[in-house]
Amino acid sequence: MRKIRTLVGSLAFIAVVTVSGALLAAPSQAELMKEATVSKSQAEKTALAKVHHGVIKSEEIEREHGNLIWSFDIGTSGTKSITEVQVDAKTGEIVSIQVETAKDQAKEAEADKKTKN
Repeated sequence: MRKIRTLVGSLAFIAVVTVSGALLAAPSQAELMKEATVSKSQAEKTALAKVHHGVIKSEEIEREHGNLIWSFDIGTSGTKSITEVQVDAKTGEIVSIQVETAKDQAKEAEADKKTKN
């Protein structure tokens, strides 16, 4: 009887921890898009206007430093560097523009990999 109570208690604890973790998880891309007042298309145009002859390699909407932003990695021919342009998803204004070298990109990918594990 004691083992059954211990088992039931352990299972209840695991259930609480699992549900708590799910509730604290980061919002999905779809959930964040619902909050945006600037469309992805509008934000893309704004970002591409800052990088001449650029091509968007990846994009995402995310919350960074409390702000909802569209983040675009833009490549240009002739270079391995990527220009990251962040556009405020509420106002449409440029938040930041940062050039990332291939070395910077490798460090970021490694950090992302550690975060996901």
